Amino acid sequence: MKEQHELKKGSTQTLILAVLGDAPSHGYAIAREIERRSASALKMGEGALYPALRALENEGFISSAWELQLSGPARKVYTLTEKGQGELARQKSAWQKFSEAVNSVIGGAPHGQTN
Repeated sequence: MKEQHELKKGSTQTLILAVLGDAPSHGYAIAREIERRSASALKMGEGALYPALRALENEGFISSAWELQLSGPARKVYTLTEKGQGELARQKSAWQKFSEAVNSVIGGAPHGQTN
């Protein structure tokens, strides 16, 4: 669905910060957690995920470190920074205000009418 893609595109960084707000994680696990929390409504492909992770790291909102595995290759684990915690709180607040405003418009009474 095109509409869903456009909405997700604008909120990719917020979704990533929200997942990392709970615990450090590697890219694949971040994508699966977004999918799990959204009941599979939001699928996060590599083409959107990794550029967003790089941008968040460049802005200082997340940090990364390589984690060695007992079996398999090392993987990069991302952690929310203190700056990222502040950004997540700001984005959550902005999203709440935005979604309330949209809900008021699409579910509100027509001009001149009250509920």
